[in-house]
Amino acid sequence: MSRRCDITGVVPIKGHHIRRSGKAKKKGGIGTHVTANTPRIFQPNLKTKRIFVPELKRYVTVKLTARALKTISKNGTLATLKAAGVL
Repeated sequence: MSRRCDITGVVPIKGHHIRRSGKAKKKGGIGTHVTANTPRIFQPNLKTKRIFVPELKRYVTVKLTARALKTISKNGTLATLKAAGVL
């Protein structure tokens, strides 16, 4: 199963966890230095939800992010799902 939001299309992205050591110059040190650069993956905040569409009088199961839930609340269920191509 893919980790993709049905509404916004958000997918996992790659990044790095940068480890630094030392004390900042403005705090009296000689400066911070990067000692490790570990790859990591940022996962979207996905939820599987059954959403009732009043115009169709049925439930639709979608996988969406928390932000997409706010979008549905703001713009309406049917309009958002049609714009995303889910319906």
